[in-house]
Amino acid sequence: MKTCDLHTHSTASDGSDTPSELIHLAKEADLAAIALSDHDTVDGLVEAEREARSIGMEFIPAVELSCQFHKGNMHLLGYYIDMKDQEFLKVLARVQAARAERNPKILAKLQELGISITMEELKEMASGGQIGRPHIARALVKKGAVRDVGQAFEKYLKRGGKAYAPKSILSPAEAISAVLKAGGIPVLAHPFSLKADTTEELQSIIIDLKSKGLQGVECIYSEHSPEFTQQLIQITRALDLAVTGGSDYHGKAKPYIKLGRGKGSLTIPYSCVEELKAIRDERS
Repeated sequence: MKTCDLHTHSTASDGSDTPSELIHLAKEADLAAIALSDHDTVDGLVEAEREARSIGMEFIPAVELSCQFHKGNMHLLGYYIDMKDQEFLKVLARVQAARAERNPKILAKLQELGISITMEELKEMASGGQIGRPHIARALVKKGAVRDVGQAFEKYLKRGGKAYAPKSILSPAEAISAVLKAGGIPVLAHPFSLKADTTEELQSIIIDLKSKGLQGVECIYSEHSPEFTQQLIQITRALDLAVTGGSDYHGKAKPYIKLGRGKGSLTIPYSCVEELKAIRDERS
């Protein structure tokens, strides 16, 4: 069966592999297609697309946006976006500015807790890409403040953590609209992070997002249990939305997540790409 990975990150945001390296890793993993979906940036897409073309790998330009949400975390994936769309680039610039303002706030809180991390250390770690919480998490591990990245988020960086600072400035409607206007297909990322208490609550959230223009749901994901995956697929099919999937590969930032395989047993069928293409072609 042909497989793919529609949720990955590079050094353009908080991954540890360059866009070119990511494409070659996808080839080594025998994936039929890959999407690069860096956080709030399209800076890695040109390099990734060029490298994919050179080795015959199917590539999907994408992005991941953070949205305001009353609990948990809501992220939106945008597929087949026009990476040169000027209005979309303006939206990204706003979000990037909010990200830049957030990092010093987190570092200040860590300093109050007796943990010193400088922006210079993070810049070196980011290798020219955007600095985000995964870089801070890796710095915490390096300094011995936590045993691993997971503990860094749990103790300090997640919502409610000792050094957490909010960043999201886009409402779900704004994020969906921005993706649609850039010619993209908006898809809800990893719904487990919404922290919905019941199936009814989860379905209500997705219905609301569909009314705003949502066109798909990332049902197949590294952190989703088989039971939750099937539940999501049922909801998504009932609402006539596309079923997509991705590992959320970050490289060293999430060493337990393998490209195309998640925690080792993930399988993302190529049909996920075909569903996105069907939406794109229908729109055309």
